[in-house]
Amino acid sequence: MDNRPIGVYDSGFGGLSVWRELYRALPEESLIYLGDGKNCPYGSLSEERIRELAEKAVGELIERGCKMVVVACNTATAAAINHLREKFSFLPIVGLEPAVKPACQLSRSGRVAVLATERSLQSEKLRMAVERYATDVEVIKAVGRGFVEAVERCEEQSEATEKMVSEVVEPLIEQGADVIVLGCTHYPFLKGVLRRVVGSRDVRIIDSGEAVEKRVESLLDRYSLRADEENEAKYEFLTYADEEYRERLRRKAFDK
Repeated sequence: MDNRPIGVYDSGFGGLSVWRELYRALPEESLIYLGDGKNCPYGSLSEERIRELAEKAVGELIERGCKMVVVACNTATAAAINHLREKFSFLPIVGLEPAVKPACQLSRSGRVAVLATERSLQSEKLRMAVERYATDVEVIKAVGRGFVEAVERCEEQSEATEKMVSEVVEPLIEQGADVIVLGCTHYPFLKGVLRRVVGSRDVRIIDSGEAVEKRVESLLDRYSLRADEENEAKYEFLTYADEEYRERLRRKAFDK
C-alpha cells in the first residue's frame, strides 16, 4: 500500500476533467492538481517552451511526494511526454492518447472529427494514431479556437461561447463526421454546449478521460501503488498564477 498522492498537471483548468474521473473512481487516492494558469493556453507555444513548463511542473509534483503523475494536457503530452519519461524515468508518468481508435470503431459514416489545439493537431502522436487506426476512416481536424479561453473564463454556458462552438462544429457535421473526438482536456467542459449544437443529429462526442483513469488503475496495480482502502484522501490545488486562480481551480473541481 502507498498513500502518497497522485499528481495531475495541466496548463490550466482543462485537466480537471481528468481529475474528476480519478476522484470518482479512486476515492481512497489523494490528488495534487497543478494547473499552470500563468502560461495558459499552451496551444500556440513552441515545443521547447512547453517542455520547459512541463518539466518544471512535473518536477514540483515529484518534490511534493507524488507517486505517479498524470499529464492531463493533450498539448503537453504531445510536446513533452517522451522528454518527461526520460527525465523522470523512476516514476510512472501517464499521458493522454487522442481517442482516434474508439472514434473510428464507432463511426458509421466513415468520417470522424478531431477537435484540438493547433499544437496537438500537428503532433506526431496524433499522426501515428490516425495512421494506425484510421485506415478506412477519414479524419477531419479542426482547431477549437477560443475554446480553452472560454473554459478558463468560466464562460462555458454563454451565448458567445455557443456561437463560437457552433461555427467550428457545424462544418464538421456538414462534412459527414458522426463522431467528434475532444482532443483537449479543456473541451469536455463544453460538452453541454456541444450537445446543444449537435441537437437531435446522430453524432457521438467522446474524450479520453475514462481511458486515462483505467490506465492509472492498471499502473497502480502493476507497481503496487494503490492507497489503503481506509486512507482518508486529501486534495490539494496548486498554480503558477495567483491565489484567486487557485481558488477557482478548487471550486471548479467540485462543481457538479
